[in-house]
Parts: sequence; structure tokens; C-alpha cells
Amino acid sequence: MHSSALPFTATKPRLSFSSTGIRLAILCAFLLVSVTLFLTWNVKASWAFTLEYRGMKLLSLVIVGASISIATLLFQTICGNRILTPGIMGFDSMYILIQTILIFSLGSVGFSSMSPYLKWALETAVMLGCVLLLAWMLFRGTSQSLHYLILVGIIFGVLFTSLSYLFSRMLDPTQFSVLQDSMFASFGSVDPALLLISGFVFTATALFLFRIHAELDVMLLGRQSALNLGVDFSRRTLQTLFVTVVLIALSTALVGPVSFFGLLVAHLTYRLCGSYKHGIMIPFATVLGILTLVSGEFVLQHLLSFQTRLSIIIEFIGGVFFLVLIIRQGKA
Repeated sequence: MHSSALPFTATKPRLSFSSTGIRLAILCAFLLVSVTLFLTWNVKASWAFTLEYRGMKLLSLVIVGASISIATLLFQTICGNRILTPGIMGFDSMYILIQTILIFSLGSVGFSSMSPYLKWALETAVMLGCVLLLAWMLFRGTSQSLHYLILVGIIFGVLFTSLSYLFSRMLDPTQFSVLQDSMFASFGSVDPALLLISGFVFTATALFLFRIHAELDVMLLGRQSALNLGVDFSRRTLQTLFVTVVLIALSTALVGPVSFFGLLVAHLTYRLCGSYKHGIMIPFATVLGILTLVSGEFVLQHLLSFQTRLSIIIEFIGGVFFLVLIIRQGKA
């Protein structure tokens, strides 16, 4: 799936490291302003309550924004394709199927009263388990194994969507309304303990990526070149895929599915970063992803006073952007 349109195979970065550092510093400054406005704008209740409530919401935005951005960047690195996202492997369809089966079996009342810890653990375990099982069955160290895994993921995604539709047809109107509410990501009702666990897992994956970021740069050259330069391509591909699955499962179980957000942030990173080194791109994508969610939530909720969820707006913009990429790739 390596494409000749990839920036790291077709052209060289135009910007120097110092220029990239300046851009990253500017993004961090914008992020600091956005976080400050998000926490302090239009405070009507007590400061203690407001900061606690908005602080929990801010942490969920930070974890989800960083996780999805990094996961998409890593997935495109190991696939060698800038159009694919981890969502193509059926994570969103699997998440919706889990919600549908839980509502169908427990009812709307049982689903609403279900322990958030049990629900989070169940969703994360199922998503991780399915993908790792497929990887164990299909990944045999050849260059095509990952491609087979992606194709099987697409097929299972269609299967999960069909099963979700089948079960949803058997729900009563109240149960169906609960299911529809769970189909879109929500950043406002995340349990603090789950945020702590998610933050710990994210920190562990970030430390691992810091150790292997130089090898990820070499993997951009392709399998044979990476092997010639001493990188265990198959092992690193499987490890990177595992980190990607962990980050996506973590964010999806935490707030819900956000399909096209990572694609949008990844391409903004390619355009603005000016470097194809993962030691630079990963922090850049992290800050950009967090900035997008925090500033978007601030504008949507505090300036425009819209009651719709931010994820719906992101999905619409990301979907249009995805269609534009497909059309441009077809013309190329």
C-alpha cells in the first residue's frame, strides 16, 4: 500500500528544524491560550466547581486528541499510505456493535446503570482482543501480512455494521434513542478514575514511542531499505500496530468513536510540520490534535452556544476532507 504520493518518498522537507520548532512553539502558545479560555470563560458557578468540571473535560480532550492523532500517524507510517486510518479496521463498527448488544441484552435502564469501569474494561478488552487475534493469525512477517490484516478488518467492519443494524431493528424506541446517543463521542461525562487509567496507559505508550522514533523514520523508506539498515521491520511493525490499537481502543472506549479526526490532524501535521522525523511529527500532531479539540469545544459551547456535540462537527468536516483526498488521489 505504499504510495508514490507520499511526502517522504516524493519530496524533501522544505523547512529547517528551527522553523519547525518555531511553528511548534506557536502551536503550544495557541494551545495555552485555548486551555486558559476554556477553563475561565464565562464562569457562572463557583470557581472550584467550574474548574473541577471543566478540568475533567479538558483531560478527556487532551487524552483523546493526543491518542487519535498519534495512532493515525503511526498507522499511516506502517501502511505507507496517507489515506488509511485505524478506523478502517472496524473499530467504530465494533464499538457500536458492543453498545447495541449491551442495550439489547440489558435494556435501556440496565445499560444506563452499568458500571462505567466494567463497560470501559469490556469495550477495551474486546477491541484489543479481536485485533490482536487477527494479527496473531495473519501476521507472519511477510510484507503483505499487514495488508491482509487491514482487508480482513474491513470485512469484519462491514459484518459488525450489519449485525448492529440487525440488533437495532429489534430495539424498542427508548432503547434505540439510548443507542443513538452512544453512537457519537461525548467528552463531558468521563469518570475521573478512567481518565487516570487512560493517562497512565498513554504515558507508557508515549515513552515507548520515544525509544523507537528513530527506527520509525527508517521504516518510512520501506521494508527492504529498513532491513538493510538493521531495523527488524516485522517486529517493529507488529509493535507499532499494537500501540496503534491500544491508543484507538483507549480513546474509543473512553468517549466513543471519532472516525475522521485523526485523518484531519495527520494531514495538517504533514502540511505544517515541515519534517518527516517522528521525533518531531509525533509532538507536533499531539499538540495540534489537542488544540483542535479544545479550541473547537470552546468555540462550539461557549462562543456559539451550540448544544450539538463537537464530534458530529468533526465527523462532517473530516468526511468532506476524506472525499477530497480520494478525488485528488484518483486524479494523481
